[in-house]
Amino acid sequence: MKLSAGDKTLRSVIYALLALLGVATLYPFWNSLVLSFNLGSDTSLGGVTVWPRKFTLENYQIVFKEKHIFHAYLITILRTIGGTVLAMLFTSLFAYAMSKKGIVFKKFYTILAVVTMFFNGGLIPYFIVVYHLKLYDTFAFLLLHGMISVYNMIIFRTFFLALPDGLEESARIDGCGSFGVFFRVVLPVSGPVMATLSLFTAVFLWNDWFIPAVFISSQDLIPLQTLLVQIINAGTTASLLTNLNSHAQSLVANTITVKALQMATMMVATLPILMIYPFLQKYFVKGVLVGSLKE
Repeated sequence: MKLSAGDKTLRSVIYALLALLGVATLYPFWNSLVLSFNLGSDTSLGGVTVWPRKFTLENYQIVFKEKHIFHAYLITILRTIGGTVLAMLFTSLFAYAMSKKGIVFKKFYTILAVVTMFFNGGLIPYFIVVYHLKLYDTFAFLLLHGMISVYNMIIFRTFFLALPDGLEESARIDGCGSFGVFFRVVLPVSGPVMATLSLFTAVFLWNDWFIPAVFISSQDLIPLQTLLVQIINAGTTASLLTNLNSHAQSLVANTITVKALQMATMMVATLPILMIYPFLQKYFVKGVLVGSLKE
């Protein structure tokens, strides 16, 4: 279709605005990446913008060789994988039960679950409960926190309601019970919604620093994001040196600054979760819109 001069002008303006928005969004991330590859002592002089002026890998050498950072990275990976698997399993089971007809007090359970989306007991009561359950300062708490998401349950339930009744009926004719139907029939066809919600849950667990900062006191159980906040809050080289080994201390004292180490740690903490998005992008539209198709 031939466009008029006005339409072409409008399209050009829209493309220009989108390009500016893209640059404004990506530049802070790119600049942080550049600073992470630049010599810390040179970065402190200023003027490093779109390309490293004095390229170095020393910032990343500290990140990958420093035992505290490496161990925190391992904790983050284990928490993200284990927490996502548990969250998807139990949330989908909850949603599957809520999608079945004939459940006693089904409406009451649904209302009770939805209320928790708007009201909670607060941080202090939650802390007391966690402490008395002997989950404080344990890796189990990192896995169990946020295991049930009512919002994700509603999306799962809506997806399950849209499945043909014949799938479950044929499985029951073949002798499957409720768990057999769920694990052998329902879950295999729930790929789009499972992939989308798994990614959302993984991103939440990967980026979460506040909950571990409150409920985890042992340095051996602190995730990478919480450690990154501690590094950022260090503010000065002197306060940062107390958390590094002797080799890292010598590097920081000579050429590396707190800001350079902050940028390198931030890149290590951010890039892995960003790399997952392209592989699950094809599931986004179907998975996210499933909640608006049928209720």
